[in-house]
Amino acid sequence: MGKYVVRRLLQMIPVLLGATFLIFALVFYLPGDPLAGKCGERPCSEAVAARLRAEHNLDDPLLVRYGKYLGKLAQGDLGTNYYGIPVAEDLGKRYTVTGKLALMALAFEGLIGIAAGVVAGIRKGRFIDSLVLVSSLMLISIPVMVVGSVLQIVFGMRLGWFPITVSSQATFYELLMPAFVLGATSIAYIARLTRNSLVDNLRADYVRTAIAKGLSRRRAVGVHALRNSMIPVVTFMGYDLGALMGGAIITERIFNIQGVGGYIFTSIRSRDGIAVVGTVTALILVYLLMNLLVDLLYGVLDPRISHD
Repeated sequence: MGKYVVRRLLQMIPVLLGATFLIFALVFYLPGDPLAGKCGERPCSEAVAARLRAEHNLDDPLLVRYGKYLGKLAQGDLGTNYYGIPVAEDLGKRYTVTGKLALMALAFEGLIGIAAGVVAGIRKGRFIDSLVLVSSLMLISIPVMVVGSVLQIVFGMRLGWFPITVSSQATFYELLMPAFVLGATSIAYIARLTRNSLVDNLRADYVRTAIAKGLSRRRAVGVHALRNSMIPVVTFMGYDLGALMGGAIITERIFNIQGVGGYIFTSIRSRDGIAVVGTVTALILVYLLMNLLVDLLYGVLDPRISHD
């Protein structure tokens, strides 16, 4: 297991280098002046512009700038934006909110999605199965902004059960409705994925053999069939957590959440290339680590999968 983890970590290095260079080149090769708007409505004075260009190496060739960026990245420095604030410091504040929101959304996905999928799989062809399939299709079809707006109106404004916006404290109660909205589409996918995977496993020979040998159907389904059915579900949830940790721009803007998604949107709009590159680099690391975690969970769910 240890050798496998070390090997995977080493394999992440070229992926990280390639992905960061690609985003670095795309961001800093965009047409236009990167200092536009950095001094308000008026253009920056020559002295200020020269200082900013020197601080952020804007006059260096692309490869030289990228090399300097990698040197800072190796020390854990994601750079400093054009307003003099370290990107890591900004992300540290916002990832506290986004991480809490992502984990709550993942909990909704797991609890509701898996439960609905299991019930639909066991009751295949019955009313509850059709209800789950139709409901999940509706959730997939409706845009997130519509789901969020409807829940705000119904449960926030009319019933008054939940706040319609999230304060700077971002309490657990305030994040309940945004977390459900963020995970709504994934709940539908997980329900359908769990249902289809469970139906396939219930047809497998090992389940029929276990029941024929006297194992109760509940144990055969709950322990053996369901455990094998969780492999594609865990794969989806692992990658989805990486996406959720990247911040949900639409959900965060609907509920006024000061998270990573809003930070990316603001950085792109203000053409703050350093902040965009630093944030995307952090997201790449999150995806790579989640990919490793999912692969390790395969061995837990299915002992036949070896990481030696």
